[in-house]
Amino acid sequence: MTSPSSHPRKTRVAVIFGGRSGEHDVSLMSARSVLDALDKEKYETIQIGITLDGNWLTGVNALEAFEKNDVAYLDRVIPSSEPSRHSLYVTRSTKLGDKLETLVGVDVFFPVLHGTFGEDGTMQGLFELADVAYVGAGVAGSAVGMDKGIFKDVMRANGIPIVDSTLVLRSEIEKDMNAVIEKVEALGAYPFFVKPANLGSSVGISKCNSRSDLSEGLIEAARYDRRVIVEKGAGNAREIEVSVLGNEDPQTSVCGEVLPSREFYSYESKYVDGTSGLIIPAQIPAETSEQIRAYAAQAYKAIDCAGMARVDFFVDKETHKIYLNELNTLPGFTSISMYPKLWQASGLTYPQLIDRLIELALERKAQRDRTERRRLA
Repeated sequence: MTSPSSHPRKTRVAVIFGGRSGEHDVSLMSARSVLDALDKEKYETIQIGITLDGNWLTGVNALEAFEKNDVAYLDRVIPSSEPSRHSLYVTRSTKLGDKLETLVGVDVFFPVLHGTFGEDGTMQGLFELADVAYVGAGVAGSAVGMDKGIFKDVMRANGIPIVDSTLVLRSEIEKDMNAVIEKVEALGAYPFFVKPANLGSSVGISKCNSRSDLSEGLIEAARYDRRVIVEKGAGNAREIEVSVLGNEDPQTSVCGEVLPSREFYSYESKYVDGTSGLIIPAQIPAETSEQIRAYAAQAYKAIDCAGMARVDFFVDKETHKIYLNELNTLPGFTSISMYPKLWQASGLTYPQLIDRLIELALERKAQRDRTERRRLA
């Protein structure tokens, strides 16, 4: 008979969800799908939720508690930046008062956090300080991918076509709205799309067909970020997306097309009513698909992305010109999200995708471990 000790230890994966951003609820939906897909024979999971106030909490059914907005019974987690496998501590209540315990060693952290304080390099910086393995891009890739203004500058520098845009500050909007409107209108004719520079899932985005729309859209976007990006409408364009997977040698999926049920691919159509149509694979010419995938891989490498990304494009219906719109370093993982669906169509199932992302995290950690941090005497 095989003794229990002869069985290989399961890989301990800490799934982190929630967060302080406007995409908190989307993160919970993504985490549900990820936790359901993790093979219980291979992985031991630790659920860690972050409240909108920034409190880290854990428990056997932490995600369910967050979904029900009933987190009072969960234990408080204290993250540590000290390099150690024991980078998490838990405060447990006892009759003698609170007791600080070491949370069982984590092999891989799997952040399922969208938006600020999760996808923008801040969480990745904590992981780097703690010297742990984690899924997804590093500090630089996350920060550049998140900031639409900086990202567009990097794309321009690499010769990747993007739609015309301009960046404005919240302080400029508050100081002189008319001057900002004139700056935007210099891009060309309406419509314009106004977006917080550091947010995703279509939160805070407005399509503006007039000056009054633009004024309202700027105020709305400035609620979510001090930097606001305004893009010229891509006109009669199709929305094409491609998924990327890998570290230094990224692979691309088949292309998919989004058919928005509303004026644009809004938060509601993505996550609330799920009414937008997805065509996978996209019905586009082979050469267009190849170029889109090439641009996606080029953009991925340009910002030193790792693990995964979903790259979004516009393709003009008449000229067939391609414009790269955004690169999302922690794309949605919900049951209706494009990222896993594209890999499913490319022959990689959801559980296989999760396995590969964890492998890539460990590979990236092994590469970091080879880097000398101190000059030898």
